[in-house]
Amino acid sequence: MLNWLKKDPVKKLQKQYEQKLEQAMLAARNGDMRANASLTEEAEALRDKIEKLKNA
Repeated sequence: MLNWLKKDPVKKLQKQYEQKLEQAMLAARNGDMRANASLTEEAEALRDKIEKLKNA
């Protein structure tokens, strides 16, 4: 009945995913490949969660 009041968890995860990718890009530009790799890994985990929510 009040579903329109609920926040969409996919939107929140999508925003976090995009932020992680941007942080990874900036780390790569600065030459910090370890940070780039870890941030990219975190972004991929978020993408997996997004896909699971979309398919559920």
